[in-house]
Amino acid sequence: MLLELVIRDLAIIEHLRLQFGPGFSVLTGETGAGKSIIIDGLNLLLGSRADSTLVRAGAVRAEVEGTFALPELPSGLANILDQEQLWGDEPERMVLAREIRANGGSVSRINGRLVNLALLREIGAGLVDVHGQGEHLSLLHVREHLPLLDRYAGLEPSREEMGQLVRQLDDVRSDLQRLRQDERELARRSDLLAYQVEEIRRANLQSGEDTPLRDERTRLANAEQLARTASEAYTYLDGAEADAPSVRDLLATAERALAGIDRIDASQRHLWELAQQISFQVEELIDRVRSYRDQVELNPRRLAAVEERLELLHRLRRKYGDSVDEVLVYADRAAAELEAITHSEEHLAELEAHEAQLLQQIGEKGTALSQQRRQAAARMTAAAEDELNDLQMAGSRLEVNIQWRSDPFGARVSGRDDRVAFDGTGLDRIEFLISPNPGEPLKPMVKIASGGETSRLMLAIKTVLAKADQIPTLVFDEIDQGIGGRVGQIVGQKLRGLCHVDGLRQVICITHLPQLAGFGNHHYRVEKQVQGGRTTTHVRPLETEEQKVAELAQMLGGETTATRQSAREILSQVTSLT
Repeated sequence: MLLELVIRDLAIIEHLRLQFGPGFSVLTGETGAGKSIIIDGLNLLLGSRADSTLVRAGAVRAEVEGTFALPELPSGLANILDQEQLWGDEPERMVLAREIRANGGSVSRINGRLVNLALLREIGAGLVDVHGQGEHLSLLHVREHLPLLDRYAGLEPSREEMGQLVRQLDDVRSDLQRLRQDERELARRSDLLAYQVEEIRRANLQSGEDTPLRDERTRLANAEQLARTASEAYTYLDGAEADAPSVRDLLATAERALAGIDRIDASQRHLWELAQQISFQVEELIDRVRSYRDQVELNPRRLAAVEERLELLHRLRRKYGDSVDEVLVYADRAAAELEAITHSEEHLAELEAHEAQLLQQIGEKGTALSQQRRQAAARMTAAAEDELNDLQMAGSRLEVNIQWRSDPFGARVSGRDDRVAFDGTGLDRIEFLISPNPGEPLKPMVKIASGGETSRLMLAIKTVLAKADQIPTLVFDEIDQGIGGRVGQIVGQKLRGLCHVDGLRQVICITHLPQLAGFGNHHYRVEKQVQGGRTTTHVRPLETEEQKVAELAQMLGGETTATRQSAREILSQVTSLT
């Protein structure tokens, strides 16, 4: 729900901070005081088209910011926040912000992060529903009608089962499309795959073999130098083939000298012992150098074989992958595809049978789901028409238009010769139709009259769908247009009742009717003042009963003893009704 709305430099609003709570909030005030500008600001926050002329004269930009509590965020919005990584520091709160620049353009933010307008609009549509003069009339969007009806009827699990069947069918049809390629193309593909698999198979590749082969090539190519260097090192160490003393001889001489020290000064025995250890290590080093020297082989034939093998590996990597392992993986994939093509006719028959089975299941599931929707639609429309009677719209009719559409590739439905189009929601195409006046034909909601009549229609439907609708904040702009005090009382009672459906709903209403305003849990007076030669809008919360009585009296025609008494009677009636 909306916790706080901050508006800066928007039209005649210089700086306004409104704090809202749960329940029913009403905004009242004289015409032109700025009530509609507050709604304009909220609409901007929800992604409506920006108009730079709304920026307050002399200001560089207008800013609107809204803080929302998210005790139970709808799953769809939660998924979007996850995907876009838009969660803020407080998971139970969200801040939307919009900046309108005087020189054109706008900037949108969610939890401080820049977002595009489409994303702001998508998030906002799940948080606030504005009814009356705004653009955010969710019930005017046909795509919202089926989900609302399903939530009203508790059919989400059945719809999810339908979605799973459709996803399975999509996978099967994707495989079928791949198999139904041109036979010549399949034949060419089969020949190519067979050649590639055989080429890789003949190479008898071993995972990671290229690295040791490159090392061996380096050794073979430098065998003469390695043998010469090893012999030189052996000569220095052993001295068998040199005139100069070797490391072994010099170390033996040093060892004898240290033994002499040890016989005289036993405290230095560690020097002699260390010389002995070094002697042992030098003997081991001499053995290893001699062994390495003897193993170094000048083998041009082996070098040529290694070069040839590495060249083969290079050609295969260039064609099939960056490493020997990737080439082996490619061979496995190619073999699997070749196997599928080889048995494509058999596989094609299996897939076609599976497709027919799924189409049959979708038809059966869709028919049952459609029947449940039709029954729920009858209950819903009857209840909505009762609500419309209370709102002085007797004779208004609501109908849920449920239609099927033929599709040669659609689902098979018992009793029909043709096939029926479907998607993940089922077979139905659903739209709410309205006839606001007796004798008028049913029309789509988007084509009905605007203003208060539209708002009352929305209120009637919202009242019926309250438990199904997941949008936490509802805003009604001048819903009282064209109705009298008695109906205003009914409207007020219904609006307040919407807040108590689950304890989390918030309703905000702009009204000129005192009978409706009296039902507000929270009452705000919107007024404009002239300060420093500039007109500004201010909002004052009415916290005491006397303040509310004074405002209702003004709305009744001016504050007199009689109007104050009438205002008290309105509040008394509200208390008795709630």
